[in-house]
Amino acid sequence: MCLAFPGRVLSIDGDFAKVDFGEGTAREGINVSLVEVKPGQYVLVHAGYAIQVMDEKEAQKTLSYWREILAYEQESGTP
Repeated sequence: MCLAFPGRVLSIDGDFAKVDFGEGTAREGINVSLVEVKPGQYVLVHAGYAIQVMDEKEAQKTLSYWREILAYEQESGTP
């Protein structure tokens, strides 16, 4: 199974970007050469590559699902 996470592009330098994944988690070095994206837009990131540009509403919905999953795991003690 492959997982991809949405994040908001903070800045771009050539083919690489700094992306904010929320909850204080930002990563530099995300490769954006596969998509046309601008700072402020959301992307879906898999294995360090932005593979799709997302609209903000869809990205926020996906992030909400991840928060629910993580909260459930914490409450139930599921690893």
